Amino acid sequence: MQRRDFLKRSALASSAIMIPSFMRAFENTPAHISGFKKLVVIQLSGGNDGLNTIVPYRNDIYYSIRPQIAIPKNKILKATDDLGFNEHLAPLKELYDKGYLSIINNVGYPNPNRSHFRSTDIWHTASDATQYLESGWLGRYIEKVGTHSHLGIEVDESLSMILKGENRNGIATQNAALFRRNMEQPFFDEVLHQQTDSHLSEHNLGYLYKTMLAAKSSARYLHEKTRIYESKQEYPSNPFAKQLKTTAQFINSGVETQVYYVSMGGFDTHVNQQNSQGKLLKTYSDAMSSFIKDLEKNDTFKDTLVMTFSEFGRRVAQNASNGTDHGTANQVYIIGKNLKNAGFYNPAANLSQLDDNGDLKFEIDFRTVYATILDRWMDIDDATVLNKEFSKLDFV
Repeated sequence: MQRRDFLKRSALASSAIMIPSFMRAFENTPAHISGFKKLVVIQLSGGNDGLNTIVPYRNDIYYSIRPQIAIPKNKILKATDDLGFNEHLAPLKELYDKGYLSIINNVGYPNPNRSHFRSTDIWHTASDATQYLESGWLGRYIEKVGTHSHLGIEVDESLSMILKGENRNGIATQNAALFRRNMEQPFFDEVLHQQTDSHLSEHNLGYLYKTMLAAKSSARYLHEKTRIYESKQEYPSNPFAKQLKTTAQFINSGVETQVYYVSMGGFDTHVNQQNSQGKLLKTYSDAMSSFIKDLEKNDTFKDTLVMTFSEFGRRVAQNASNGTDHGTANQVYIIGKNLKNAGFYNPAANLSQLDDNGDLKFEIDFRTVYATILDRWMDIDDATVLNKEFSKLDFV
């Protein structure tokens, strides 16, 4: 096989495992799995409007600055004397009523960035607003706990920054059987049986070789572990629900994957927000309900924590197009069976005390949420993953 052919054909493997900077090859140390806790991270990409998700239905300011898009009081699923769920979140409200949901208000970071791409990078890498990192916090986590790429899975076709490590990455796959079939194509075997001194003498090619080998190993492992399991839980028919069904299949099959990442897009609601956001929230809520039921039926919910975030919230006031523009602080939703503080973890934003730009003031740094999950759920020194110390919250 010629060098150029190897590079061309290796694209299939490198799309499943993002190629990091060529600093050192895989370490062949034994994997250390710290318990059996699972973390599922879900991103509502585009910037979900938290104020129309968890609604301050007794706040006059809310209705005065959103005359066309505020949720009417008679369409709110009331949770407290002041706050209620968007009417499209009935299944999520059921989880709240069971004590399975903790809502953390006013989450953000200092000097917020309104760019989708930059703010997503900040959340994915756990960086400061002025700091640029090349690895994600979940990627760094899986590097700390083992040597297998399948310790972290993004249920998608390509890998995001959040699962990119400093020297090794997680994998991206939507289907374990298809992933293995792709890795079993004849050219992979041809590559892997070539003499390394003939075409893999360059360090970069050697790294590609090991990346392909890791991808093939993970593909075989995931397929063997999941091929006999079939979910009996009914899910809605949409891409997000399919991603969660695949995630449940991995978890319920007993694979050693520790962290999962799923993204649902469409939340950039600049125009005619009410209809579009309502449909998105229903899609999220219905799929999440099926996912939790699936885990409960298989007794895996007790060991699974789900965190949902968005890269930023929306402006408090509506815009001229009956939508909202990019904002700052937002809510984070934590779903788990044995939460210490279910319900509303902290008070909702004070709409009479906004920042100088008319946005919600952040009160909780998002990295304190990460630190809490790492320390108290995943049982790892959070500072080794986040690169600095952060205070802890009390939801798990």
